[in-house]
Amino acid sequence: MNLNLAIDFNQLKSLIAQCGVDEKTEIVQMLEKDTFPLRFHRLMNKIRRTDVSLEEITAEVEAVREKRYD
Repeated sequence: MNLNLAIDFNQLKSLIAQCGVDEKTEIVQMLEKDTFPLRFHRLMNKIRRTDVSLEEITAEVEAVREKRYD
């Protein structure tokens, strides 16, 4: 048996607000899994469009290391 329930986005948010922490965590994990391909694709497109040299990457890594060790 298939059932459908039509609710708008605000109603969905209201329902989620009523959930406990464990249920919210499960929803977040489900959404992360469901949206991973889209987020990964966006990241790859962003990386491909960025023209960063090895020297710039190395300089940034060294700057971060220096901040962490200070």
